Amino acid sequence: MHDTNDYLSLFFEPIREYLEDDTVSEILINGAAQIYIERKGRLELTPQRFISEPALKAAAVNVAKSVGRLLNEENPRLDARLPDGSRVHAVIPPLARNGTVIAIRKFTKERLTIEQLITFGSITPEGARLIDTCVKLHRNMIVSGATSSGKTSVLNVLSAYIPDNERILVIEDSSELQLQQNHIVGFETRKPDKNGNGEVTIRDLIHSSLRLRPDRLVIGEIRGGEALDLLQALNTGHAGSMSTIHANNPHDCLFRIETCALLSGIDIPLSALRAQVASAIDVVVHTARLTDGSRKIVAISEVLGLKDGEYQLNDLYAFKIKGISPAGMITGNFAGCGKHPSFLEEAGLMGITLDPEIFEAG
Repeated sequence: MHDTNDYLSLFFEPIREYLEDDTVSEILINGAAQIYIERKGRLELTPQRFISEPALKAAAVNVAKSVGRLLNEENPRLDARLPDGSRVHAVIPPLARNGTVIAIRKFTKERLTIEQLITFGSITPEGARLIDTCVKLHRNMIVSGATSSGKTSVLNVLSAYIPDNERILVIEDSSELQLQQNHIVGFETRKPDKNGNGEVTIRDLIHSSLRLRPDRLVIGEIRGGEALDLLQALNTGHAGSMSTIHANNPHDCLFRIETCALLSGIDIPLSALRAQVASAIDVVVHTARLTDGSRKIVAISEVLGLKDGEYQLNDLYAFKIKGISPAGMITGNFAGCGKHPSFLEEAGLMGITLDPEIFEAG
């Protein structure tokens, strides 16, 4: 299998060193004269340049051709995944006013573990134990957060807690998840061809997956009308499933799922839709990239249902910011929010030890 360098270094000589640098997670090209990289959560302006805008555009067009796609005046946007999982998105003029714009999100070969998250300070052992309990109790979980907050990485970690004897169906736009269990069936969407035919969407794959006897569904990301199909699946017995969504906080996560479900084109009263969301989603794990570049699981919240038509959330565990150090680093601590989860007794009956003291307000 070809790696990123086969496809990118050939065309993007000015950024070869960043493509080969494992500490660089993302490369952002804002026209021929401005190139940024992300390293350890922080953006850095590099001294590298392309010799001209035509040279940069030609590089983007060649990458598109290498994966069987077109990038031209009729198709001015490219969204592609390379064989190693790295993602490339490009927009060419006149849509991009400063010249060809390209974002390369490199594929991480090393699978992140919960132990690493604890070492990085992204979560505590107590928070990890809570997440483990939610997965073992087959709670339906959504990982929410902003762009580049680490949602996919956290979903990978969550999925690692799924017992190895379960059948897991994984559905993604582009394959990024790295589940390690034995019984995994993976699916990937397909873009339409140049004539607009042959598209296979997340919704299509959810429909198929429900006929393939899943114990759990793992959806890479909720972006549109597939949210309604997922809600219906979760409300018809597929407990313990999980996905990600862009959102600002756990409450906003539920509203975002609502909005996406409304894009399904199916006319459903808001009250009925909200009841489905509240019934289907059990736990929201919220991620954030803080101002110092660190990524953390900043909140774990339980969805309790509806009260007077509004979502009721029980915040269980959260990261509380205390201040900023002279070096610009965020200081704070993880602590309980003063409320016990509704499943505390159920966990005990299942032989899972969950110390009630971790939920005490800190």
